[in-house]
Amino acid sequence: MRSKSQETAERIKSFIFEYYRDNGRSPTVREVAKAAGISVSIAQKYLVWLRENNEIGYNGRRGISSSSTEKLVDNMVSVGVIGDISCGFPGSEDERCEDYVRLPEKLVGKGTFYLLRAYGDSMINAGIDEGDLVLVRQQREAKPGQIVVALVNNRENTLKRYLLDRNGKAYLHPENDKYPDIYPETELSIQGVAVKVLKDLEKQQ
Repeated sequence: MRSKSQETAERIKSFIFEYYRDNGRSPTVREVAKAAGISVSIAQKYLVWLRENNEIGYNGRRGISSSSTEKLVDNMVSVGVIGDISCGFPGSEDERCEDYVRLPEKLVGKGTFYLLRAYGDSMINAGIDEGDLVLVRQQREAKPGQIVVALVNNRENTLKRYLLDRNGKAYLHPENDKYPDIYPETELSIQGVAVKVLKDLEKQQ
């Protein structure tokens, strides 16, 4: 390759950033080639050229990075997808984690987070439908009115709204008139506070 197209180089850099932003990892050389509309061998030469010009980091395999992707890494939070809320809160996220996703720190805020998949219809009036992913900040305390993951009577975890009655006794309120409030017989332990809901809108159409 005798000459380099600056337009192709910029397209490659933009693709690397967008791919990392959307997937949380670097693209392969083949994926770079396809996005830029060039052959794999030419794509590899562009990557080497960009590395020599200190515009990207490239280790000859999948390790492709740039100053933009490095900023993304600094501003992203790795969040484990633990599974259905009815399965209970695991003792170790690593043991029960189905997958990991990377979310912008600006979106989730500070703290330790995990994602739980909701099922059932007990929280539909709060906008939480079956199949939604609920982003939960791990903590042991909650304010009245917050939606929480709570362990009830040391037996079962559930996602409900945390409230206090007139006597200051804590109980859980389903956001569906079909279900009664839950007053724990012995103990109610907060496991986390729901902060966001991720929906698949295509399934609702």
